[in-house]
Amino acid sequence: MVPRKLSAKRSRMDAAAEGTSAAPEFDSHCFRSTEHQQRFEAIKGWPFHRERRVQLRDDEYTDFQEEIARRHWTSLVTPMAKFDPDIVLEFHANAWPTEEGVRDMRSWVRGQWIPFDADALSQFLGDLLVLEEGQECEFSQRRNRADGFDEEAIAQLLCIPGQDFARTAAGRQVRIMRTNMTTLTQIWMTLLLSNVLPSDHNSDLPLPKCQLVYAILTRMRVHVAQLIADTIYLFAGIVPTRHPVDPENSNRALGSPALVTGLYQSYRVPVPPSKVTPS
Repeated sequence: MVPRKLSAKRSRMDAAAEGTSAAPEFDSHCFRSTEHQQRFEAIKGWPFHRERRVQLRDDEYTDFQEEIARRHWTSLVTPMAKFDPDIVLEFHANAWPTEEGVRDMRSWVRGQWIPFDADALSQFLGDLLVLEEGQECEFSQRRNRADGFDEEAIAQLLCIPGQDFARTAAGRQVRIMRTNMTTLTQIWMTLLLSNVLPSDHNSDLPLPKCQLVYAILTRMRVHVAQLIADTIYLFAGIVPTRHPVDPENSNRALGSPALVTGLYQSYRVPVPPSKVTPS
């Protein structure tokens, strides 16, 4: 990309006489445009949703471990142990969508384009689920149907005996409380809210995410790379807000720092990770 130049009031002859050229409006090695550099300044105080590394003995939660292996999701449970916060911030800043109606699933890291669409993430994660162009996985197909999921069946599978969804006053199922979940459901919830759909809210699971856990437990095909790509794009477009109590801090956060680090390093971006370790 050719960086844009500042408009100069002096003539070209004057500039040439001084032996200088007009300076770029932004750091074109680190940022795609002036807007993306401004985005970096807006989000640089944001904290990170840090991924979790799953470390279990061979005889612990074997149902969970076998399903991870069957789906070839080992990379999801073993993210990089370190990440460089400045470079992760640059990645998210450069993924900021600046053109309305254009879904650009790329970012820019130290002079290198980094795609984060579903195909790129599938290749990076080693996810063997292959779909034709425009085709959706079984989970997405069911989710988009009005009769796609049976909430009663979800509650029976995800909840401990005798427990159910929390409901609205009108009786609509809205979430399952963590204390009402089976141990296996809690394990999947922790993984998904740390490494796939980052969120600090882990006291309950809303209905759409309950549907995802149900899909996993019933062995539906789930295109996890698409879920992560969509989530990164969503995070990239979040509007900055300030914390209501501490205005110097933001109450927003950025997800997938370890995955982003591994992704840009797979494109041989020469940036060593710092000593920041996900919890």
